[in-house]
Amino acid sequence: MKRSRFTEEQIIGLLREQGAGQKTADVCRRHGVSEATFYKWKSKFGGMEISNAKRLKALEAENNRLKKLLAEAMLDNAMLKDINSKKW
Repeated sequence: MKRSRFTEEQIIGLLREQGAGQKTADVCRRHGVSEATFYKWKSKFGGMEISNAKRLKALEAENNRLKKLLAEAMLDNAMLKDINSKKW
């Protein structure tokens, strides 16, 4: 997945600009993002504080790490079952 050139803090600041009464099109044009990206960010980060966004990022990273560990464990388990089922 492509990394965003904006940090969570910048995205939340951008959303606050729009929430302060500026038009969405003006905010998007000034920062060089499309309105579709803006609304996607708004659905993900809307109403969040910066500390919540950092916590969300940490939880997503931990979730990805745990998914990888589970996949490796399941693969090892399947391999051991396959070896055990063969007759020597």
